[in-house]
Amino acid sequence: MSDEQQVPGTTDGTGAESGGVHRAGFVALVGRPNVGKSTLTNALVGEKVAITSTKPQTTRRAIRGIVTREDSQIILVDTPGVHRPRTLLGERLNDLVRETLGEVDVVGFCLPADQKIGPGDRFIAEDLVEMRTGRRGPRVVAIVTKIDLLGRDVLAEHLMNVDQLMDFDEIVPISAVKGEQIDVLMDVVTRQLPEGPQLYPDDQLTEETRDDRISELIREAALEGVRDELPHSIAVVVEEVVEVDPDGDAFTPVEPGTGRLVVRATLFVERDSQKGIIIGRGGSRLKEVGSRARSEINALLGRKVHLDLRVKVAKEWQRDPKQLGRLGF
Repeated sequence: MSDEQQVPGTTDGTGAESGGVHRAGFVALVGRPNVGKSTLTNALVGEKVAITSTKPQTTRRAIRGIVTREDSQIILVDTPGVHRPRTLLGERLNDLVRETLGEVDVVGFCLPADQKIGPGDRFIAEDLVEMRTGRRGPRVVAIVTKIDLLGRDVLAEHLMNVDQLMDFDEIVPISAVKGEQIDVLMDVVTRQLPEGPQLYPDDQLTEETRDDRISELIREAALEGVRDELPHSIAVVVEEVVEVDPDGDAFTPVEPGTGRLVVRATLFVERDSQKGIIIGRGGSRLKEVGSRARSEINALLGRKVHLDLRVKVAKEWQRDPKQLGRLGF
């Protein structure tokens, strides 16, 4: 990531820069929980690289999505929602966001069009202003998300309020769900990036490992239909992905491509009562989770898999440093 900021070049009217300039860099998407960062990441990349949910604090890692264009390569960093932490996990997620902001070329500050600017937005803005005081911090683009949810007049007023929040380099209203202004946003972000060569191969869309993506898809499936504090208490670890003999011992590995692909994973919760909710009566809910996750994993891997899910209790893992470490936080 470059600390140097380049002067944007001229454009030919389509958003592409003239003179064959190539730009590349890192763009962090930040904002409060549930402002559409992960949905936007997927829309920009053109493939699902980050899970989405209506539950707050779904994103727990800085997930990188890679957009490769003729004139640029944009490495998106989808960050956890900034919030008032109640657990050690929450503190670590906020720390991760601040660390990420100090390492990128551009910050895409996501602000939902259907919600008034609140204390959480002002808190993030203050952090960004402080980062740019006394040194050359990242460029900051305000991304007003979910514009499909309100009328033009209300949007115009909201954009004026966003403009007063801080000194943005650009403000771009978009709808990731409808695909509105996505190309415009990519052009705007490209102009803010430093000149530089391509950093990743053309066909690479994310830095996430296969197992990380599988564990996230399982967690996404488990989040559906749960409420209260349970979403925050769910963690998933992929124990192994192994090819086994379809006609013999289910635990005997065989050569890749010759057997049945088995994914074995563990869903962790914090209390016995939560374990019962995840499993459901007669295992009904766990079957639903498995079916939903298996469909997504099949699409990810391009083949059918057998998903073996277990549910275990890791008491108060969100507050336990050792257990957080074991679960990858």
